[in-house]
Formats: sequence, structure tokens, C-alpha cells
Amino acid sequence: MNILLIHQNFPGQYKHIAAALVARGDTVTALCIENNPAPPGVRVLRYTPKRGNTPNVHPWLLDTETKVIRGEACFQAAQQLRAQGYLPDLICAHPGWGEALFIKEIWPHVPLLSYFEFYYHAHGRDVGFDPEFPADPHDTPRLITKNLANLMNLEHCDAGLSPTHWQKSTHPATYQPKIRVIHDGIDTTVITPNLATQINLQEKALALRPGDEVVTFVNRNLEPYRGYHQFIRAIPDIQRRRPHAHILIVGSDGVSYGSQPPTGTTWRAHFLNEVKDDIDFQRVDFVGAIPYAAFIGLLQISAVHVYLTYPFVLSWSMLEAMSAGGLIVGSQTPPVEEVITHGDNGLLVDFFSPPQIADQVVQALAAPEDFRAIRQRARQTVIDRYDLQRICLPQHLATIDEIAK
Repeated sequence: MNILLIHQNFPGQYKHIAAALVARGDTVTALCIENNPAPPGVRVLRYTPKRGNTPNVHPWLLDTETKVIRGEACFQAAQQLRAQGYLPDLICAHPGWGEALFIKEIWPHVPLLSYFEFYYHAHGRDVGFDPEFPADPHDTPRLITKNLANLMNLEHCDAGLSPTHWQKSTHPATYQPKIRVIHDGIDTTVITPNLATQINLQEKALALRPGDEVVTFVNRNLEPYRGYHQFIRAIPDIQRRRPHAHILIVGSDGVSYGSQPPTGTTWRAHFLNEVKDDIDFQRVDFVGAIPYAAFIGLLQISAVHVYLTYPFVLSWSMLEAMSAGGLIVGSQTPPVEEVITHGDNGLLVDFFSPPQIADQVVQALAAPEDFRAIRQRARQTVIDRYDLQRICLPQHLATIDEIAK
């Protein structure tokens, strides 16, 4: 088959799918903006938006206009493909940035399978969840308007995918029958427990290994949506009660979700400033963004992995930590609760309680053998429900074949 993949940051969620399609003999073409390495055998065509946002555009329409601009650029690139005689058997698109808005106008009879991550809500989800960042009632219309593109994509697609049941549930009930739940998949053959792993902190002349009291915390960016502020407030208590604990924090200083930090600072610095006088920085390392292999090694030496999130998109990193045999201390929020049952395959805590976060971390560090079975069941959960090669990838390929017919 001829398969067209559309993702502004390709390969993104299509990394393994694209490679599997090529391996089985399909012809794969990708339309994207970013210049990322692509799986071998994929023809990658890049396009560039021809304009920026309109000066003084209504602020409620800014996000929608951005998506229309990207949709226009993708539409024009697809027109060129069609003019060259290209006809896909199936289009798979991540429509979150607007690229797929007009693609059915190019190939109206070609099935479109879209990837739906999240549908915005002004109440009851991420917005207004954290009392430190109360929702602005005057901002509600902007949030509702952000869904204009989502609604167009839900209407135009022939079928959809969401990685978790909770993320599917955020979409309007009218469209949920279109959406199937298949996770992107975790490669449990690569992300495994490994007692031989060692992480060297050269500036401190320190080597950390499995069995050491290592606490890990991972975000793409260190920000409130992923509970950075609650974790950082738990560190003084953890250090006071576990004097040999070492904390490794992965993440950059940008903003992936939510509001910007106060002018002139970052969320990392802003919340660290609250507790800096009570932290022993010889036992805390902010390692920034690290290569993937180093990230896996960090998970493998972790005694406790803390994962906190608003009711929002579930991070791959939590499942990757579980696959590495990690003991998760996770927030008692719906995305996490879909995967973790407290006391069975992980530990759940109140997102808003740094003392409770610290208590669970300290208990786990104090008696690691008591939690060995939970770590084993955490890995088994990922093998049984999210394994890339045995579970998720076959489901993706079967869905592609079904929708293409």
C-alpha cells in the first residue's frame, strides 16, 4: 500500500509504525515541517508555512489561525503531490497542529486515520485543577475556541486513535465511537531492568548504581502541569529523613503546557527559590535534557521514580520507568490511575501534598525489599498492556489495514 503520514514533528508517534510499514513492503511518504531523522526507507517531504499570524488578530482566534496557516501549507504540499500523480491508500495524521484540516479536500475518497491526544475543556480537566493557578473565567472563550480545529478534524476523519482511555474520554461523546484506544507502545526489550548500569556524575566524582538510594523525576520541561512545584517542595523532607538519598531531575526550562513563568525567570528557578535554603545541592542534580540512552540508564538505577501530572496527557516516561522495573510514586490523577493501582503496581499520592510525596518516597527507600513485588508487577503491566512489538504495533498495523479497506 501507499501510506501517507502527516506529522509536523515527524516521526513523532509514527516512529515505529513507519519503520514497520516499510519493513513489510509498504511505500511510506511523510509530510512534515521539522527536519528530524526519519526511519530508513521513508520518503520525507517538508513544507514551510508561508506567513505568520495576523497582527492584532483576535486573541481567542490566535491558536486557530496558527493551525489554519499550517493546514494551508500542508494542503499546498499535498496539492503538489497529487499533481505528480501520487494517490495514497491511507492517510495517517496527527492533526494537533492543524496540518490535516484540509487534507480530505485533496483526496476525498482516501480514508483518514487521525491521532487524537486531548480535547480542551474549560472545567473539570487540567484547567482550574491546581488552585495555585486558578482558571481565569475571562479566558474560557479562548479555550473553547481552541477546539474549532479539533472539531473539524473529528468530523473529517474516518477513524481516530487515542493512546489511553482517559484521553479518549476527553473528546465529545458524539465522536468517541470513531476513536480506538491503542498506545504508541513501549519497547520492553530495550527498556529493561539492568543491575549492571552505572551513572557517573563527573563533577561530583560520584557513581550511582541500582541499589543506591536514587530518586528520579523526569519532565520534558520542569513546570507545574507535571507537578514539578510539588516535587521540589518534597525534597527537603526526603533529604532530612534519608541522608544518603540522591535526587536526579531531568528536564529543560521551557514551557510545554500551561502558563509562562514570571518574567525573567523559569518555573525551575521560581519554585527552587522557595526551598533552596533547605536543600543539600550535593545530593540533587538538575541534568537538563539528556540523550535517550542516558535517560534509560537513569531509569534503571532509580530506586523511586516520581511522576506527577495534572489531568492531562500521560507521559511516555512513566511507562518507560515501569518497564525498567521502576517503583512509581505517582499522582492520584486520572491519567495515572488508568495504569497504576495503589499498592499493586505502584504507589499513588495526593498531587497537592508534598508531605505525602515525601512519605512514600522515604518508605520506599527505607525498605526496598518490601516493594520488590510492586516493581515486578509494574514491569509486567507494561509487558501485558503496552508492549510495542507484541501488543501495540500489531494493533496499529491491523487498524491501518482495516481502515485502508
